[in-house]
Amino acid sequence: MRLFPGHDRTEAVARRAVLFAVLFAVLQLCWQAARGTAIEHVLVHDATVDSAVLLINRLTPQVRASAVDATVSAPGGSLRIINGCEGTEAWFLLLAAFGTAPLSFKSRSQGMALGTAVVFVVNQLRILTLFYAHRADRGLFDVLHSTVTPIAVILLVAGFFYAWLVHDAARSATAG
Repeated sequence: MRLFPGHDRTEAVARRAVLFAVLFAVLQLCWQAARGTAIEHVLVHDATVDSAVLLINRLTPQVRASAVDATVSAPGGSLRIINGCEGTEAWFLLLAAFGTAPLSFKSRSQGMALGTAVVFVVNQLRILTLFYAHRADRGLFDVLHSTVTPIAVILLVAGFFYAWLVHDAARSATAG
């Protein structure tokens, strides 16, 4: 008879939690080490800023936005993409979650790939929202930037991860 029923499960959850924290920390440390490198340039300038400028100019061509280093620049207000604004924290949280989830290699890989796209789209929506808010109302920008959009990004990414786990469980139940 076990003194603490479910103890093995508790230990497994604790191991996954520690592994999650370690993976997230390693990803963050690697990103900090990549500052000023071509990797940062690709993620911040090419992927994040250039994409935001393209979207802004498609949605509102009269704004005439341009990419200047890490800034979405436009007459009437610009938005600088600094450390934390490029979406890497949400991406790293998602990668660490998939890295520790009880999934098959195939499901884990597919979830990471699709999740990367989800994080990119959600972060681009966040940047567009902040860009237009900054131009319209500085007070609104401050609230969106400091509270609303960070929470929204985390909730949307966590929602994707949860939906993936539910989908994987349903797929595994029908296959087995």
